[in-house]
Amino acid sequence: MIHSTIGSAGHLLVIIAFVTALVATFAYFKASSTGMSIEDGKVWKKFGRAVFYFHVAAVLGVVFSLYWIIGNHYFEYHYAWKNSSLSLPTGYTISSFWQDQEGSFLLWIFWNVVLGCVLIFTNRSWEAPVMTVFALVQAFLTSMILGVVIPGLDLKIGSTPFLLLKEVMPDLPVYQMDPNFIPKDGNGLNPLLQNYWMVIHPPTLFLGFATTLIPFSFAIAGLWTKKIQEWIRPALPWALFSAMILCIGILMGAYWAYETLNFGGYWNWDPVENSSIVPWLVLVAAVHTMIIGRKNATALKTSFILTIATFILILYSTFMTRSGVLGNASVHSFTDLGLSGQLLIYLLTFTLVATGLLIYRWKDLPSDEDEVSTYSQEFWIFIGATLLCLSGFQILATTSIPVYNKIAEAFGTVLNMALPADQIGHYNKFQLWFFSLIVILTGVGQFFWWKRVGQNKLQALYNPLLISLLISAAIITIQGVKEIQYIVLLTSAVFAIVANGTILLNIIRGNYNLSGGAITHIGVALMLIGILFSSAYTKVVSINNSGLMISRSEEFTNNDNKENKENITLWLNKPEKMGDYMLTWRDVRVEPRKIPGYIPKSWVDIIEGDFHAVALRDIVVDGKKYNVKGDTIELFPENFYYEIEYREPSGRIFSLFPRVQINPRMGGIVSSPDIQRKVDKDLYTHVNMVTNPTAEPVWSQTEDFTISMRDTFFVNDYVAILDNVVRTEQVEGVKLGEGDAAVKAVIRVLDKDKEYVVTPSFVIRDRMVARKPEVNNDLGMRIQFQEINPQTGQFSFAVNTTQRDFIVMKAIEKPLINILWLGTFVLMIGFLMATIRRFKDFIKMRDRENQSTDKKPKIKVQAV
Repeated sequence: MIHSTIGSAGHLLVIIAFVTALVATFAYFKASSTGMSIEDGKVWKKFGRAVFYFHVAAVLGVVFSLYWIIGNHYFEYHYAWKNSSLSLPTGYTISSFWQDQEGSFLLWIFWNVVLGCVLIFTNRSWEAPVMTVFALVQAFLTSMILGVVIPGLDLKIGSTPFLLLKEVMPDLPVYQMDPNFIPKDGNGLNPLLQNYWMVIHPPTLFLGFATTLIPFSFAIAGLWTKKIQEWIRPALPWALFSAMILCIGILMGAYWAYETLNFGGYWNWDPVENSSIVPWLVLVAAVHTMIIGRKNATALKTSFILTIATFILILYSTFMTRSGVLGNASVHSFTDLGLSGQLLIYLLTFTLVATGLLIYRWKDLPSDEDEVSTYSQEFWIFIGATLLCLSGFQILATTSIPVYNKIAEAFGTVLNMALPADQIGHYNKFQLWFFSLIVILTGVGQFFWWKRVGQNKLQALYNPLLISLLISAAIITIQGVKEIQYIVLLTSAVFAIVANGTILLNIIRGNYNLSGGAITHIGVALMLIGILFSSAYTKVVSINNSGLMISRSEEFTNNDNKENKENITLWLNKPEKMGDYMLTWRDVRVEPRKIPGYIPKSWVDIIEGDFHAVALRDIVVDGKKYNVKGDTIELFPENFYYEIEYREPSGRIFSLFPRVQINPRMGGIVSSPDIQRKVDKDLYTHVNMVTNPTAEPVWSQTEDFTISMRDTFFVNDYVAILDNVVRTEQVEGVKLGEGDAAVKAVIRVLDKDKEYVVTPSFVIRDRMVARKPEVNNDLGMRIQFQEINPQTGQFSFAVNTTQRDFIVMKAIEKPLINILWLGTFVLMIGFLMATIRRFKDFIKMRDRENQSTDKKPKIKVQAV
């Protein structure tokens, strides 16, 4: 049965949301218009508010409809079929909502209506002009998921998530046989997104995107209503909140990459990563200029420019990642759904309107009579904001290379510009120096801000500088830092910590609520130290000393055989020396749903194409029996965990379980790391090559051996000895009764440094012969007991061999990476304290203004 009602309702609600956004925009615009009486303005504002509430209800209905389709596995809908499957647990089913373009746009729309409602309830005096901008943005966003074709023009507006599969793929042959065909299962969620960070990272990041609209709306409202300075007070706390949330979202993405991807880091300077950090850098610069914008005219003008630029950059990053312009330049970009034209209109509309309004009002903005002194607070904040913007501009200029090529193509020119081959080296070359200067300014600027230094009064900086040089010298000596650029960055970061720490101690003695800025700056400096050591001094410990080339593929031979030199091969249960560790690959494991941890793959028989397996033995974990032999158990599909045992020189043993996902849609095998976390470093391990755990072994041609007791025979490189043939009462998989007989051969197989015992069985049951072979995966060998010759006393065996199971793995140590994570925590604490303080200041001022308004004498107007 095709559930067409919920899809039709969802599509209708999208249309209602679009229309109500337009109506609310018009109503709020009328309420904000000059020349309108107060009473008429109130009527229009109430009408606009009511329509916006209808818009909120429609958006919530759309969200509910799409969740209902995904959660109930209505695979007749293309969105549900493409992004979810029956095997997904609840958390990943939720995250499949925003895996595709339409769902992520809807998530953005949802956060905007939530923030819009908060603004309506908290700031009625700015409601009309601010909500005009909000509602207009909502109209553009809802148009992205409208999915309407204008008759006659053949013009499609938006891409709806409520299309049926047969509407998207009408030419599938199955619809010729069955027009009502519904797939039994969906395509599933991208395996790399099956991570708990992906459940919380996108909503956080899109909340960050949505919050940038608030200071932008206040800035536009301030220009529009000529409240040139007043807009900063309500906008500043929201700008801080936006910077905090956007930063959290970016850092979540970095940690997801560290835990899930196998490039060995947390930031790869990917174009999509860059497109999120550039608006954040500009927003942080805007926050600093807004702080002094109410008393400095130049800062006020700069605040307008940077606040508008932040939102425009969010739209620009949306255009880059969703228009298909990045092509293969980013692993994160979406494919073009035909929305590039709409996205460009969206970007240009707000760019032209905001820029035009700013130019129109520029003459009304105040100017400073005196030049800013070098020893003033304002000067150092300007320098810091300028450096942040230059840092963002350098990232943006390079990231936009694919855009330059597209623009040139549109004008009939071919540029053929390419992104840097070594993107990490290219960006680090510039950003290292930018942030060295930025963190120095955070320390110096705090002393000027709190008036600890001034003209002819710089002595207060001497002690922090001396302490910083001593600490830096000690760290440089102990850690062996030799490169000049790293010495500069380290010294700058240490100075920032000491200088801001000095100010922080003085602030805490007075009013700790004022310490948000100093704490934030300390967090940034700690992050830079963590980034410096964990990135620049990463140590590869999996050095290939065998002298053998692992692979001739391009991936392994590039950069002077880099990967061949930095990976080692492990054979099942065969120890291998790696640096200070002795490594042994012990097993392949799977992850059951209702059992803690992982269990050996050999315990279950996985049902192909399903997310279930049959237990081949009793499932006992930590002394608790969860299943008995023959039970069907649920598994997380596609995931295999490779148990790698590490033995330290001290004798301590721990195991890591790097993950491999079998996914033909993504090239076959996708690997994710496992990490041993220590106080001073992380040991980061991932698997690069494996023998396919889902493939059946390919056995060689049978070799037959007829031997006597204690005879020796040779199989491949192994020496095998028939030690004994003994009677046995139990044969796995064979039930013995009275009169049945069974024997097993005891065969020793000698490897270079280890002995293995293989015991194939020979059974006579009901006068029939059964032969139970034994497979030894460590040796890649199968031996079957064929015949017993009582006359000669000889025994016959059939032997097959196959490729021994192996893995190719890489392990790296990332020193002092916990300083990076500590810095992120400190940074968030500082942002939170600053945000709370500014919100409190705004609320006090708002309540004071409301009280003064209420106390004004009311004038009675008599009708004539």
